[in-house]
Amino acid sequence: MARTLTREEAWELLKEYNKEPFHLRHGETVEGVMRYLAQELGYGDEVDFWGNVGLLHDLDYEMWPEEHCVKVQELLKELDIDERMIHAIASHAYGICCDVEPIHEMEKVLFAVDELTGLIGAAALMRPSKSVKDMELKSVKKKFKDKAFAAGCNRDIIRTGAERLGWDMDKLMEYTLKGMQADERNA
Repeated sequence: MARTLTREEAWELLKEYNKEPFHLRHGETVEGVMRYLAQELGYGDEVDFWGNVGLLHDLDYEMWPEEHCVKVQELLKELDIDERMIHAIASHAYGICCDVEPIHEMEKVLFAVDELTGLIGAAALMRPSKSVKDMELKSVKKKFKDKAFAAGCNRDIIRTGAERLGWDMDKLMEYTLKGMQADERNA
């Protein structure tokens, strides 16, 4: 029978395949946003699942960037991880490097917030506080419009993510910002 992971098991697995602090931190950031949104969107009984999917979404990226979201499926199947988790993780790169489509609302959230957390995190580093805690939505919107800022963050993916959820950009940005602000690690 396929198994689910505890948060501790997921963290150890992430550290097994990722050594760069940036990748570990990104996993934790997305985990925090996913946990926040699970609660906000009425999936309180799945907070741990949403969080672990967020934590592990880039599990294979550091070691196998050319096989991103393909290799992770192999790794997790070998560990007999729940197929629902495997699908969710792979679907965050739909149309980019993977053909697994995000179907569940949680998968669509992950697709939408992954890139956006990077942009918000970069914006936080430009602030005197170096934190999202004192950031406002208008700051995120301004940085999003500035194509030269965090140029590596694909704004089209973020827009597509909002569309898939049926949300406007303000709602996606506000939820993501609040999710990052709610995570004590972002203090």
